[in-house]
Amino acid sequence: MSRPRRSPAPSTHRYPRTARLNESLREVIAEELTRIDDERLDLVTITAIDVDAEMNRAIVFFDSLRGEEGDPEILEALNGHRVRIQGSIARQVRSKKTPILQFRPDEVIRSAEHIERVLLSTETLPERPVSDDDPYVSPRVRDDDQDDDDPDDDDQDDDDQDDQDDDDQDDQDDDDAGGSDDEPHR
Repeated sequence: MSRPRRSPAPSTHRYPRTARLNESLREVIAEELTRIDDERLDLVTITAIDVDAEMNRAIVFFDSLRGEEGDPEILEALNGHRVRIQGSIARQVRSKKTPILQFRPDEVIRSAEHIERVLLSTETLPERPVSDDDPYVSPRVRDDDQDDDDPDDDDQDDDDQDDQDDDDQDDQDDDDAGGSDDEPHR
């Protein structure tokens, strides 16, 4: 007679196994790249890793400050050190298999940079005709339309000063009528 199967214990992890494995591999590979003494890999960053479900293959996405011009040289260096990096993964990551690594430049970051350059470029913006009826464009004020000697502005300043003087006088009247706070008012 066979024993009944135990139900698996509920997972205490917050995210799936493949996501945890991807992050572990990224950390191990990035650390190993710092140990490798190869000038071609100095400005390389491991941005993401995509491991298949069976853990047979892992695609390692990288980016570099050298841009697309440095990709062939970086790919050559990474492929030359692939066995060493896989050995480091086998020693540091607790898993049954060590995936075979494939290296690719991270096109997502480069696409985002290209989009940002296009958006910030003034060459890609169409010229917008200036219209007096357009509610989204603030009206332009010409220098000869601005008069510093506008009598209405001076009257407004005088009215503001008069209001301030009236407020000060009201405060003074309240103080005289109330006396000091120490003596009760009779």
